[in-house]
Amino acid sequence: MTDTTATTSKKKTTRRSTAKSRSVYIVDGSRTPQLKAKGKPGPFTAAELAIACSRPLLARQNFEPDVFDEVILGCVMPGPDEVNIARVVALRLGCGVDVPAWTVQRNCASGLQALDSAAQNIRMGRSDLVLAGGVEAMSHAPILLGQAMAAWLGAWTRAKSLPLRLKALAQLRPAYFKPIIGLLRGLTDPVVGLSMGQTAENLAYRFNVSREEMDSYAVRSHQRLTQAQERGYLAEIETLYDTAGHFYEHDDGVRADSSVEKLGKLKPVFDRPFGLVTAGNSAQVTDGASMLILASEKAVEEHNLTVRAEIKDLEWAALAPEQMGLGPVHAMTPLLKRNKLKLDDIDYWEINEAFSAQVLACIKAWEDKSYCSEELGLRSPMGTLDQDRLNIDGGGVSLGHPVGASGARIVLHLLSVLERNNAQKGMASLCIGGGQGGAILIERKG
Repeated sequence: MTDTTATTSKKKTTRRSTAKSRSVYIVDGSRTPQLKAKGKPGPFTAAELAIACSRPLLARQNFEPDVFDEVILGCVMPGPDEVNIARVVALRLGCGVDVPAWTVQRNCASGLQALDSAAQNIRMGRSDLVLAGGVEAMSHAPILLGQAMAAWLGAWTRAKSLPLRLKALAQLRPAYFKPIIGLLRGLTDPVVGLSMGQTAENLAYRFNVSREEMDSYAVRSHQRLTQAQERGYLAEIETLYDTAGHFYEHDDGVRADSSVEKLGKLKPVFDRPFGLVTAGNSAQVTDGASMLILASEKAVEEHNLTVRAEIKDLEWAALAPEQMGLGPVHAMTPLLKRNKLKLDDIDYWEINEAFSAQVLACIKAWEDKSYCSEELGLRSPMGTLDQDRLNIDGGGVSLGHPVGASGARIVLHLLSVLERNNAQKGMASLCIGGGQGGAILIERKG
């Protein structure tokens, strides 16, 4: 079992100014289907995913792409041909050379960071109309060579004569060719030396989350996504077409026949042989993109836009890296308190499913008197979150977690859930590798 001795940071998060600022509205959005990685690079690069998802979104607007004040894109691992991927995407979308574009990175919440950055600029009056979202092509994560091989290649480059090249060849070792899997390295915290899955094991141990609870939650996620697909609840998805004539129109990681019995046969991945976290109760490695259009009241009036929701507030929090999965409760708690809201005041919730254990631990943390008192500074437990209003159409376990995109995807889908159920208030949140959490409060209009 991984180390669980470290406690969550008690440092208070920075409070945002309550000074009067401009309102920020969500006017539209779309996403790609999320495609499960299948052991080789997927059919689309990150830039291609963002472009394919944005083109139909922009085509249905009554303004031209060059009207945007800026484009902001969250992405953790853009490819070598996609440095500042936001600018690449903006230019290829026809936004024009005069529209600034920039890329943000906050690990699993990069898409949410893009929305926050856009919202802040709108509130301050620096922008009126922004295209923002997130993207990740996790199947395209790089395969790297170690420092020893890099040093040898440098020596080989400097060797100009035959004798020097023969000398360099004599120093080459087979071990230099051992690859470094960029995705696995990226999903390991360098400060505490734990993979994200090991941090989930920590939370399972801390809050006594059983294997059966994890697997049951995972099955429910697949069942809910299956139902959402069957009932046509995922209208935000734009069909993808590749150069070979294939099309992709739904999240393909869903397993409609998933069961606790089947998942119970899987072996632990991150803490062998005694752990509880498996591939079946963890988020899938996927490729995907999600984009939204944010606007000020001025832009709404000028372009005759339909307002779907208002971004009411947003919060970031930090905690110990080895407990990173609890980030959502550390971000959502001050957000609720600042807006004088109780759990029952929120109509629907989206908490990104990095791991079944992580979401369940967040729920249990809010019910735990000691945790709420010692870690969240509350006088009593926060309460019980109604799971019938949480991730009602599935989440990362069933449809995947393309890390740069998920923060934008859960906001977009939360908006769809509010509209479908004629509800008003929604909250979306994510845990963030490295020990952080992010949360956003939105309110449907109309």
